[in-house]
Amino acid sequence: MAVAPESVAKPSEGGKQAQHLPSSNGAARRLLARWAKPALALALLVAAWEGVVELFDIPAWKLPAPSAIGAELVASRALYARHAWVTLGEALLGLGLAFVTGLGLALLMAFFRGFQRAAYPLIIASQTVPIIVIAPLLLIWVGYGLAPKVIVVVLITFFPIVINTMDGLRSVDPDMVNMMRTLGARRWHIFTKVQVPSALPYLFSGAKVAVTFSVIGAVIGEWVGSSAGLGYLTRISVPLFLTARSFGAVVILAVMGVLLFLVVTALERLALPWHHSARQARALGEE
Repeated sequence: MAVAPESVAKPSEGGKQAQHLPSSNGAARRLLARWAKPALALALLVAAWEGVVELFDIPAWKLPAPSAIGAELVASRALYARHAWVTLGEALLGLGLAFVTGLGLALLMAFFRGFQRAAYPLIIASQTVPIIVIAPLLLIWVGYGLAPKVIVVVLITFFPIVINTMDGLRSVDPDMVNMMRTLGARRWHIFTKVQVPSALPYLFSGAKVAVTFSVIGAVIGEWVGSSAGLGYLTRISVPLFLTARSFGAVVILAVMGVLLFLVVTALERLALPWHHSARQARALGEE
């Protein structure tokens, strides 16, 4: 008697599922192991903090316990949300302008040696001047609106983008470039087919640094002069001894920075799956 096609397909499908299950379980175990230690360390830190406050009976206005900070986050969630959106908008807008500025400068320095020699020292010098000194001057020049906060974010975040991107554009394999020229490739083809893929991992590395700095830049701008934002909320809470509220703003800023970093990491995996696979293979080999 003939065997039905379904009876033949089912074992193979089951075999495929059996082949995929170990790899999925292995990935889940690696993900759990990667986050278990940081989560445990954070839990121990919070527990120790709570214990120290209770043991030494530290006043809440001096050092609030994590439980008090959590209660403040829940009680003032509407206030935090309103100010968090302001800070996030400033950080994202400044980060977008920093990307445009950083990529433009990196391309100019990578292709024009004269421009690199002239601009590179100025870019380095821009990072040696404390931003807290420049921020008050921005209030005089552009006022108390959104502009000074965005400019502060740009000044802090464009540096890792421009430096990493330029290094990536110049790190291309010269043998690959010579081969492309031998095959008759033009300058534009070498740039798009060789240099850009080589520079993208460097660009995302700089973006990960810049995206965390963007939150810091927004808070610095708000501290100097603003009427909204988490930096402003912290600045007005400290003189009133609302320490738990100030700590709650710090917690939200930390979470915001981590989430932005994870977004950039996810974009890197989508844009560069080959780079992520190679890096994961190297990590497994080291284990």
